[in-house]
Amino acid sequence: MHLFYQPEPIAQLTEDDSRHAVKTLRLSAGDSIAVTDGHGNRHLAVITSADARRCAFRVTDTQITPPRPFSIRICVAPTKNLDRIEWFVEKAVEIGIERISFFIGQHSERRVLKLERIEKIGIAAMKQSLQSYLPRFDEAVSFTDLLKTVTEEQRFIAHLPANASPVNLASAVGPGGQYAVLIGPEGDFSATEISQAQAAGWTLATLGPNRLRTETAALTACQLLNFVNY
Repeated sequence: MHLFYQPEPIAQLTEDDSRHAVKTLRLSAGDSIAVTDGHGNRHLAVITSADARRCAFRVTDTQITPPRPFSIRICVAPTKNLDRIEWFVEKAVEIGIERISFFIGQHSERRVLKLERIEKIGIAAMKQSLQSYLPRFDEAVSFTDLLKTVTEEQRFIAHLPANASPVNLASAVGPGGQYAVLIGPEGDFSATEISQAQAAGWTLATLGPNRLRTETAALTACQLLNFVNY
């Protein structure tokens, strides 16, 4: 079954998906497809007009996918090399994630991020992995402003200080929680940012004994939290 994304309540694929369905997949009128709105609704449908610009379909059934009993939010600083953060987004969506929030830290080398491309990568990963929910992607804001938006009950900042013993993320959480994890830039968090996070209720946590790149740490946290719940 081919899965497409149409966030609007219309029986027509987007122009990109129309072209992919007709030109690449060579689907024609009468072929069956599935269409999700990214909010848990998956429509089983039949193509009625195989137009490469406006591929129309008729819904035959609708299935509602319930949200997961837990949620994962990764708050991460964009990497200097944009390919690395795009790789993280793609893999995190495939594995399973509810929200990705970007922030600009004091040591960030990249201070601008185009969310439009990130969203396209997320949509493609959602369709490829046959999911019915599109994660939320937040514009990059300052570290201080980011902390104000986080309401998840279990909050962790991935940092390994020399004079403290942070908890291991994998053993610190239980199933069914609402999780948020802070992943710093290549230059790590500043001392001020760590103090701000701790004052706001974030717990220092480690992802293991190895030093990880930003995108690797973000994906590791995502995978660990999924593993705890499956």
